Amino acid sequence: MFAEERYRRITDMVGKDGRVTVAGLSSHFAITKETVRRDLALLENDGVLRRVHGGAIRGTGATTDEPSLTSRSARHTPEKKRIAQAALTLVPTTGAVVLDAGSTTGSLAELLAADSRNAVTVVTHSVQIAASIAGAGLSVELVGGRVRALTSAAVGSSTVAQLSRLRADVAFVGANGVAAPFGLSTPDVEEAAVKTAIVRSARRVVLLTDSSKFHEESLVSFAPLEDIDALITDRAPEGSLADALSDADVEVIVA
Repeated sequence: MFAEERYRRITDMVGKDGRVTVAGLSSHFAITKETVRRDLALLENDGVLRRVHGGAIRGTGATTDEPSLTSRSARHTPEKKRIAQAALTLVPTTGAVVLDAGSTTGSLAELLAADSRNAVTVVTHSVQIAASIAGAGLSVELVGGRVRALTSAAVGSSTVAQLSRLRADVAFVGANGVAAPFGLSTPDVEEAAVKTAIVRSARRVVLLTDSSKFHEESLVSFAPLEDIDALITDRAPEGSLADALSDADVEVIVA
């Protein structure tokens, strides 16, 4: 096999499974581990993957990279709208739900604001989500704290403490990365603490994320896959992530 063909196949394997190992590639292609490491180094230089101990994962930026809310809102817009529409069917007509800050949860908030029949109380630490829902006349509880300019979300110990006293019917949460076995992750430590509190604040937890987040790992893990009851996304997960979600008994809903 020519090296170029091997590079292409390694790229395909990383794209599908999110992770490859040196030992696995060595066995699969019948080449030495030293050759595998040289291949991975070359592909890392091209931005195809990122080397980790024992292998490589799909290429991403630094684990602390965090796009602004405005930037995220402009990405994968059709997918996020479909995800939000599917999530709307899981919102109870009465009771309380928690909405995490984020662009996909923001799309769900827009749908809730347009649904005049809904009498549910919305709890959120997102200033933008609270404003959109309150403007539509729905009941909203804004969880306070220090507001991060990058995400327009309240963070800090007081935010976590307020959420820890709640027991909502459903929490809708977002993530910057979803991977096995790292779980759900986000770049900022304070945002991660709030997300953990949100996951613990509800009887049922639904993750809203498009497939671009699959196999990604940001700096801080805020919940294992076992803490999630359902995942709503635009494409069915594959490879190790699909197996991990199945093992964690997470319902996968493809919008």
